[in-house]
Amino acid sequence: MTDFFTPNVLIACAAGASALGYLLINQMQLRMMMFIGSSFYVAYYATVAAVPLYGVIYTSMGLMLTNLIGMAVLTLRRFRISLPAEHTDIYPMFSMLSPGDFRLVMKHSNRAILDTDQTVTTEGDPVKCLYFILSGNAKVRKRGAQFALPDGVFVGEVAYLLQRPSVATTTIAAGAEVLRWHVDDMRQNIARNPRFKLAIDAMLSYDLARKVGEAVAPQMRPQVA
Repeated sequence: MTDFFTPNVLIACAAGASALGYLLINQMQLRMMMFIGSSFYVAYYATVAAVPLYGVIYTSMGLMLTNLIGMAVLTLRRFRISLPAEHTDIYPMFSMLSPGDFRLVMKHSNRAILDTDQTVTTEGDPVKCLYFILSGNAKVRKRGAQFALPDGVFVGEVAYLLQRPSVATTTIAAGAEVLRWHVDDMRQNIARNPRFKLAIDAMLSYDLARKVGEAVAPQMRPQVA
């Protein structure tokens, strides 16, 4: 068996595992293949010369250690232990996110209870903040029509996604509990951290899909005599 694992075979296995890793999209699988590739590289450096190449062996082992730390962090992000204690109660409302992504999103949010009625979007004006109504209610005025908005939904998400002025005026009632993200800060965080963008997109996509799914066409509404 040892005769099979010659330096040429070891370097081929190392290159093959690394190349396969670069083809994988899943980050955990990619890291695992890179770890396997590094293991073959260490074996290669230990056997290719009469004296093991300790410099590159130790360097490769150091990279393997950092890779293991990265895999451990990725694993922990999937468990509820990584949830921020102050927001554990609202995680069920964002169950489309992993605990780690939820923690990242909450890190850049502001949670508050409104002490007065607050107009958070104005028709024709840019949206400065994105809101999520945890509890309470809101009223929306759009093209002369007015309707109530329930809790558990985003406010200002369409204008944010399309980067255009709001098409409605929304007022959240006093006593409502909300999460708030400043749009400018969100865009800066998105530019720095692609995972933050993926988490925000996942939340907004779920919210929009739920709104569309719960919408009732005018012709399907019960007629009132």
